[in-house]
Amino acid sequence: MSTIEEKGRHFDALHEGPGPFVIANAYDVGSARILAALGFPALATSSAAFANTLGRADYRVTLDDKLAHCRALAAATGLPLSADLENCFAHDPDGVAVTIALAGETGLVGGSIEDATGDPARPIYDFDHAVERVAAAVEAARKLPFKFTLTARAENFLHGRRDIDDTIRRLQAFEHAGADVLYACGVTDMDHIRTMVGALSKPVNVMAAKSLTVGELAAAGVRRVSVAAWFGRAALGGLIAAAREVKEKGTFGFIEGLPSGAEIAALLDQGGRT
Repeated sequence: MSTIEEKGRHFDALHEGPGPFVIANAYDVGSARILAALGFPALATSSAAFANTLGRADYRVTLDDKLAHCRALAAATGLPLSADLENCFAHDPDGVAVTIALAGETGLVGGSIEDATGDPARPIYDFDHAVERVAAAVEAARKLPFKFTLTARAENFLHGRRDIDDTIRRLQAFEHAGADVLYACGVTDMDHIRTMVGALSKPVNVMAAKSLTVGELAAAGVRRVSVAAWFGRAALGGLIAAAREVKEKGTFGFIEGLPSGAEIAALLDQGGRT
């Protein structure tokens, strides 16, 4: 896929099945190219994994940081790229629309908007305001000269509000406002997932969890599975374990089984051409 129009159409079509696809979340250019070489059909960013590469915690990057990251990853491979745009770096609908417009200039063909405020005292936007923000994002996405798949996220379960009824109510309202994909982060109970899918007519995205399998999610009617920050965390987990071995034991057993420099170089080259 050489043009953004082609990428946009292809990414949209992936959500139509016949089964779910796994969208792999990259955290830098190297990981994007390796994931492309390994055969994933589309890539996404991860707010947490990217922030960690800058030495920061999640939600500690600026909009300019995010846009530069999206440009780099969009240019790294020929695959469609969707971005974790957090709460679109704005509380008001007009600000949300500006962020979507700017995101559309980076090479992205998709992005998400959360209903989380970033304020621990009031972590989730009021219902009506959340819907207004999604509607503004949809309107901005439709003004782009290519298909931009907008994902609307309900963040209740990540912020201590384990209310599946309110979560579904929000997703239904986001669907009515025009969102292309619906996503309730942190929902891992299969009964909840099946209920969500049954209550919505647009494609549903589920975040990967240890308790879930792609096969189970396919049977439930899920259309997309996000790896989220897990690949980034796996990379850091490997680093931490290796560093602790060297520091605490003075041994280098972690070297056993690592990919060779030639293997990594080949994947990077292949991924850059994918």
